[in-house]
Order: sequence, then C-alpha cells, then structure tokens
Amino acid sequence: MTQQDQSASTPETPHATLRREVERVIEKIRPGVQLDGGDIELANVSPDGAVHIRFLGACVGCPSAPMTLQHGIERSLKSEVPRVTSVHAVE
Repeated sequence: MTQQDQSASTPETPHATLRREVERVIEKIRPGVQLDGGDIELANVSPDGAVHIRFLGACVGCPSAPMTLQHGIERSLKSEVPRVTSVHAVE
C-alpha cells in the first residue's frame, strides 16, 4: 500500500483538520507580512483552538507586531476558522 493509499483510507482527526485550516489562512496572510520584510510561521495549534504564531524577520521586535497579531492575524483566523479560540505570539 502506498503512502497516498494509506492517507486516503485514514480519516483526518478534528485536530488535524483544524491545523490544516489554520495553515491555509496563514498562507493567505503571509504575503502581506512579507511585503514589510517580515514573516510568520505557525508554531502550534492546540486541540482547544489556541493558535501560536512565530514572528520572523522584520517582525521580530517590531512595535507594530502586537497590532498585526491582534487586528490582522487573529481577526482573519477567527473569521475564517471559527474553531480558533485565541492567537498568541511565541518566540
């Protein structure tokens, strides 16, 4: 049985589905952050919907990073993935 056959026959867990949905939204947000010389990466998604984001590049230490997190990233994630309960920055 190939890897593809195995994944097709194995149902995705709710947590895996949540992570995949969050990753999809992060990929939509990322180009806007990169325009300013920064980047973001998904560090973790907990089963209860808490998302942990890592800022990279120009975002590290940027005074606007908390606003970007709260008003951009968190709002987008909660809007597109209702199971997201909170969004936090990690180092």
